[in-house]
Parts: sequence; structure tokens; C-alpha cells
Amino acid sequence: MDDHCVDLLQEALASGKSAKPPANTSSQPFERKDVPSLAKYIRSDACRKIYLMRHAHPGISTSAGIPDFRSPETGAWALDNLSRLNLPYPEAVFDIGFFRRNPRPFYTLAKELYPGKYRPTLTHSFIKLLSDKGLLGLCLTQNIDTLERRAGIPTDKIIEAHGSFATQRCIECKRPFSDVEMKKSVEEVRIPRCEKCKGLVKPDIVFFGESLPPNFFPSLGQLRDADLLIIMGTSLTVHPFASLVNMVKGQCPRVLINLDKVGGIGSGKNDLVLLGKCDDIIRDLARELEWEDELDKEWRTTATSLNTYEAEPQKSPEEKDLIDETKLAREIEKITERVEGALSVSDKDKTGIEEGADGLVRANIRSSEDGGPKSSVPRTPKKSADDGGRGSRRSEPEE
Repeated sequence: MDDHCVDLLQEALASGKSAKPPANTSSQPFERKDVPSLAKYIRSDACRKIYLMRHAHPGISTSAGIPDFRSPETGAWALDNLSRLNLPYPEAVFDIGFFRRNPRPFYTLAKELYPGKYRPTLTHSFIKLLSDKGLLGLCLTQNIDTLERRAGIPTDKIIEAHGSFATQRCIECKRPFSDVEMKKSVEEVRIPRCEKCKGLVKPDIVFFGESLPPNFFPSLGQLRDADLLIIMGTSLTVHPFASLVNMVKGQCPRVLINLDKVGGIGSGKNDLVLLGKCDDIIRDLARELEWEDELDKEWRTTATSLNTYEAEPQKSPEEKDLIDETKLAREIEKITERVEGALSVSDKDKTGIEEGADGLVRANIRSSEDGGPKSSVPRTPKKSADDGGRGSRRSEPEE
């Protein structure tokens, strides 16, 4: 990572703390603060490279049916599976130290999340469409579900900031492990071992206590080439990823498609906030762009990405409402008590940026109370918005 990228990241982190938008140096790109104005800008000659940020958030992937194991809003799944894993705290399933001692909970969870069980959403297909039309710069995501890949987005256009299930290797000797053998191990909830050194094998997902993927930091400089930044389904609370919104040039328009306003997006002259469900807003945008038929055709092709023999039918909203809320609340209360007994963790994390001897910037997250080990991936927020659970679409009023 060159010094310029180091400076950009440090500047973005500093500005992110105050939620100050980049300075504007050009005229306003949107006639109005609405979807038709966004579509008009995308069709214009000024918009040649679109960059997307997708956070590890229920906004997009849970609309594909993927459960958010951290949130009580997932109801029955949390009740039936989280307690069964017998974790000291929910995030332990993605903690490298805990994995070394007891990998079985992760592989129990992996069976629920493994690629092929869930289908990409309309939003994933829209990103694929942007790529097909030569408009996609990069899609930066914190999700580990590989749905971008399964939607057909080229792998060189995807930056998986927290890794994914796409590849796997030994945690000791780093030897790659067979895709076929990994799939069998996950299906059988069997702990895979390296054929060479007999060390534990895990997917290339970034666990707490591990560094971000090697292609993450080198990709950051490309954000300066963006003509449009779209941020979708996010709480913008996890750094350094959340600070990337401040790494685009000052004149670059930023669009937030989300349930709630977050991260100061909307305070800049060139910002546009569209509140509502991602898939609904994306369909409206495709309609304005006259791409709706292409989008539907692209999404239909994703049906082949499912392993139908192992896919489970998704519950209807009515069925989900039948969850025994009293039993769920009791179970969550017990889990909370176990967490409090096992850890003393502050709700506020202190973020420091250090430039290591290898020239890479590493984000070190330290708990302000527990004095625990450094981690390049901060603890997941305990609560985040769910994209399927609230209100209709609405645009920000004109200024």
C-alpha cells in the first residue's frame, strides 16, 4: 500500500469521526432528491464509473433469506440455532482464538450459511447489470455469503472486505483446501483438517483477531476514480470500512439506499438519501433507467445458483409472526446473562491506525475496558436495522 493510500485512509478515518462530508467543488448533480434524478445522472456522460459499498448488514442479504445470527429480529433462527451452539457470546463463532479451541460451533453455523442455499437478490442482479454495461468500478462488501459471485459479478470487480466462503485454507501452514472436500465437511458438520500438517481448516473469512484480506487496502485508491458512490444496506458503524465513504473526491455524488440515515450521508450538497427497502428502490431505479426487463431477466438466471436439494423454503411473513415471543425473549435473556458473565466489553471501541513494517495500514480495535487482543475487524454492533421490517420508500425532501 503506497503512502498516498495511507494518507487517504487516515484522512477518511479522521473525517469519519466528525461525519463531515467531502468538500464540494462542482454544481449539484441531482435536479431533485429522488430516484428519477439519480437515473438521469447515471445516464449522463458524467457518470462512467460507479462504486458500491455493501455493509455486513441485514439490508440486502437477509432479503435473500440469510439469517442474521446477531439480531433477535431473526426470531426462530436465533432461538433454534444460537442457543444450540452454546457460545459464550454470539461473536465467538467468528473469533479465531475460540475457533482454535473449539471449531465445531463455526461448522454448525457454516451449514446454515454455506453458499448454494440462498439466492442472490434483485439488488445483486442490478450490480451485475452495472458491470455488464461497463459502469461498475468496484463492489466493496463486508458480507461473506458470496452472493455477489453467485449473481455473476466478475471476481475482479468484488472486494470482500471480510473474506468469504469462496476459498479456504489451513490456518497453520496456509495450504489451500479442496472446494469439494470443504463442501462435504460442511454438509456433514465435520471438522476438516489439512492433509499436509493436520492443522484446522477454515474458509477465508476474516475472523476477529485476523488481518483484512491483502487486496482490501490496495483497492482503496480506486475510490478516487468514482463518478458515483452508492452505499446500500448499512449502519456505517464498523471501521475502517465505514470510513470509505469519505475517500471519494469532493465532487463525487454519494447515494445512500437504506432504511435510515447514517454516517452523515445527506449533509453534503452532492449527497442523495433514498430511504426504504433496497430491492424496492433498486426496482424503481431500474424502471427509470428503462432496465427493468433486463434486471428481471438477470435475476431469473440466479435460480441456477441454488443447490435445490439442500435449499429450504423461506417462511412467509405470516409464518414468521407466529414465533413464540415469550420463549424467544427468555432464551435471549439467558444468552445475555452468559455474555455478561464471560466478558466485560465496552459498547465503545477505540480505533487506532498504525502503519506496520510491511507498509500496510492496519486498523487495531481495542476494547476500552477489557484490554483484549488487537483485532483488524471490530466487534459487530449488537443491534442493526433490518431491511425487511419497516415502512415504505421515501425520499429526502429537496433542500
